[in-house]
This record gives sequence, structure tokens and C-alpha cells, in this order.
Amino acid sequence: MIEALLLAAAEPAMTAIDAERAFAADAQKSGQWTAFRKWATGDAIMFLPRAGSAQEFLKDKTDPPVAVFWWPGRSYVSCDGETAVNTGPWVRAWGKSVGYFTTVWQRQSDGGWKWKLDHGDGLAKARAEGGDIKPRQASCAEPVKPPTPRLGLTQGGSSGGGQSKDGSLVWRWFVRSDGSRTFEALLWNGKTWETVVNDSVKAE
Repeated sequence: MIEALLLAAAEPAMTAIDAERAFAADAQKSGQWTAFRKWATGDAIMFLPRAGSAQEFLKDKTDPPVAVFWWPGRSYVSCDGETAVNTGPWVRAWGKSVGYFTTVWQRQSDGGWKWKLDHGDGLAKARAEGGDIKPRQASCAEPVKPPTPRLGLTQGGSSGGGQSKDGSLVWRWFVRSDGSRTFEALLWNGKTWETVVNDSVKAE
């Protein structure tokens, strides 16, 4: 028993990159929407194309015969290590369609991770990202107030976002009246805010 506890203590904590990979693997094993439900927080949102409750959308979804496959290409983590934004490629139908995803992850009280925002879009050509990537962590220097968003909203649009508890990682999204949207994540580097993710999705 003591040896088992020592071994568990020696194992590195799961990172948001690990969580993303485990989530993707679970989708292949258990089913796409089953995995999405399992790995989402209770208040997670998806864009349909408007922002909506992920759990509400997913509750009656039947898993497709073949799940989409994705992997982390970049990962940005707050200074305290509790919040992360991952982005990377996805492929469907053995590469017949490709695109990208961006996911906001939050560490849970048990030490695991769940996603609280998921979005993405199709692409003509897959991103060349992935492999043995390392997370980029925010500076622990006291951050200044993030810059005012310049993503723009037309009448009838909506917006939202959030930040890590320590304020070193910020994300925000805007859905315009025509259904197009923008998502961005900003990381504090100790001197300024860097826009590390900037996704734009056209109206459907």
C-alpha cells in the first residue's frame, strides 16, 4: 500500500495537454458525444452557432459511427496552472474534412480537468501542429488590466468570456448578428498581454 501511494505521488499531475489527448482518445473508445458530455463542466458552452449550453445540446445526441479525431497543437496555461486554452487540428472521415478546435480547460477539485468552452471550424488544409508539444505558461508577475476588446459587435450580437483565478489568462468571444464569431485568448507575459489565439468563424 505504501509503495502504491509513493508511486502515485511520484507521477506527474495531468496537464491540460494530457487531458485533451485523453478526451480525444475517449471519443474514439466510448463515442464522440458520450466523451463530450463526460469531459464537459456543467456550465460548458458550445456555439450552435450561438453560444449555448453544451450539456443541454449534448444530452440527446447519438454518437456517430466514427468519432472526429483531434490533438493539441498549442497550449497556453495560467500562472497558477489551473486554467488552460488548447488549440489544434481535427480530422473527420479519415481526412476527408479537416479543421481546428479551441478548448478552454479548468482544473477540477479532484485534480483532473474538464472543458468549459469548445469551438472550432473547418479548414481547406489542416494545420501543421502537434507532436511532443510543451505548454506555454503565463508570467506570475502581477498582470495589468487586459486591453479593451476590438473584436466588434453588431446589433443583436452577444459576447462572453472569462479569466483564470490569478488573472494571467483571459479569453473572450463575440457572436455577431449574422452568426459569425471571433474567439481570442490573451496571455500575460510579465510586461504586456499577448494575443495567443485569435479565431474567426464566418457566418453559416
